[in-house]
Amino acid sequence: MLILSPTYSYMSLFRLLLLGTLLATVSACTLFRSGSSATSKKLSDRPKGPYTNYVNDIIKAARAYTGTPYRSGGNDRSGIDCSGLVCSAYAQVGLRVPRISWQQAEFGTEVEEVKDIRPGDWIFYVPEAGKAGHVSHVGIVTAVKSKTEIMFIHASSSKGVREDNLFSKYYKNRFVKAVRPF
Repeated sequence: MLILSPTYSYMSLFRLLLLGTLLATVSACTLFRSGSSATSKKLSDRPKGPYTNYVNDIIKAARAYTGTPYRSGGNDRSGIDCSGLVCSAYAQVGLRVPRISWQQAEFGTEVEEVKDIRPGDWIFYVPEAGKAGHVSHVGIVTAVKSKTEIMFIHASSSKGVREDNLFSKYYKNRFVKAVRPF
């Protein structure tokens, strides 16, 4: 049992717990640990050459997780969450990206128009359709088939890693923005 001295407030305890949770989440992406066997490539903060050279490999790496169950904080084939999928797919091609979806939403350059979305872009969602809120979900665009069919791969909390259409009834009203990471 934890006994708080008068010098520690519950707010201080909350801050310590929050810091511990943040550190555990960041360290959950084992691909960032030196010597990880998950990838043989050295991770880089910037692509060597045009980002478009990496897109097909990133999509292939993400698709390898298809069917993997959802697990909050997960980052491997036993269970993975949406931001872990992004982090892991990019690490497999040697690129380092943020681990948490709200950090990923601030990474790279925002794509101003939906018509300009390309494979490899990240798309972000809020939890409730039509409402403002914090970014809670991310996916990687895998294909732009038409004006009304933009496919993306993500870790669905109910169905695991799968591809869906940005314009499906469920996702089109939750869409917040797209970002080109590099």
